[in-house]
Amino acid sequence: MPPTETLFLESTTRIQKEPVNLTWKPLMDSSFMDFQVWDFPGQIDYNDGTFDLETLFGDTGALIYVIDAQDEYLEALTRLHQTIEAIQRHNPAINIEVFIHKVDGLSDDFKLDTQRDIVQRTTDELADMGLDGVHINYHLTSIYDHSIFEAFSKVIQKLLPELGTLENLLNGLVSNCRIEKAFLFDVLSKIYVATDSSPVDVQSYEICSDYIDVVLDMTEIYGYDRGELEVSTVEETKSSIGSSEDWSLPDQSSVMKLQNGMVLFLREINKFLALICIMRKESFEKRGLIDYNVQVFQQALEKVFELHR
Repeated sequence: MPPTETLFLESTTRIQKEPVNLTWKPLMDSSFMDFQVWDFPGQIDYNDGTFDLETLFGDTGALIYVIDAQDEYLEALTRLHQTIEAIQRHNPAINIEVFIHKVDGLSDDFKLDTQRDIVQRTTDELADMGLDGVHINYHLTSIYDHSIFEAFSKVIQKLLPELGTLENLLNGLVSNCRIEKAFLFDVLSKIYVATDSSPVDVQSYEICSDYIDVVLDMTEIYGYDRGELEVSTVEETKSSIGSSEDWSLPDQSSVMKLQNGMVLFLREINKFLALICIMRKESFEKRGLIDYNVQVFQQALEKVFELHR
């Protein structure tokens, strides 16, 4: 959905359950992530006795609490503190993520001031509650840039038991091919499900995300007929995934050389997953070595999927 269309979305008035539309979700028998997003209205009082908190939060992997940075947030913080207190009694291992949202309308200095104020107030209040050991992650987000996708990427990765394995595979690829940075992307959501262990540079993520848009647009215009595995639109892609044949697709790749001497290399893993690497042009000159190591990476990744069939 384009950001401009979110203006017409109605406020959440009841608990809504939505399936996560990521690469592996439609695979069902071979997925290694199968979960739902439960959207709660902000005005819900969890302590009024009508909710079974053990059922709601007992098996929850992550709590994402969204605060409107352009509005008065003191009441929202009070509800956050009450929610954390309630959850800690039933699921102390839950990942707590706070999205400080709509920061696109704030100056850089005011963004940081707002975040510091929210962090300080929350830290002080939880300490007064005896919950000073609770770890909370804070993210500055907006729908008008890539920050919301990056924040969701970090949340999704914490719910992925195989993250360490995927990271090690990417580390090996980066080391063997002298790659600067490597991402494993879900191409429709533009969430990166894994990356190598080097720090994530926001600009690197943004350029890879934009590169996906370019490749998808070009594919829709100039893509050739792939028979039964043809993918002509994003909607057809969503409905066509679902069998082990996805791993036997012909290797599809794309290369873009940037003016700063860097090279973007995209390799299709399956219809939804793509490997995107950023490297120097000197490293890309050894294309045969890169293709071989990417093939090894793809085979190893397939085995990870196979373990969860």
